[in-house]
Amino acid sequence: MTTEPIIVCRCNAVRAVLPTASFLDRGTHIEWLSDNKAGTITEEQIAVELAKLQTAWDNFEYGRNRQMEYPPMEQQLDYIYHNGIDKWKTDIVDPVKTKYPKP
Repeated sequence: MTTEPIIVCRCNAVRAVLPTASFLDRGTHIEWLSDNKAGTITEEQIAVELAKLQTAWDNFEYGRNRQMEYPPMEQQLDYIYHNGIDKWKTDIVDPVKTKYPKP
């Protein structure tokens, strides 16, 4: 199953590079806390990671669109129970996948 990428923000960019870092994002700068043992990164490194996160976010737009289009799981399971999996695939899944194809 595909998982949605992390939302794009500076904190997540820092966490992607230094998962155990102790810091506060002050908006204009990162304040590294005294108990930080993970090291630090530069604004350039943050910008590079932000670009990667943004690309991942943009590339998963089809997934977010599909998620909004599918009916609730309870309705889908009921549909499968009454109509079978093949009918569910052709009536519910395939139209959404056709409308929002993977890039």
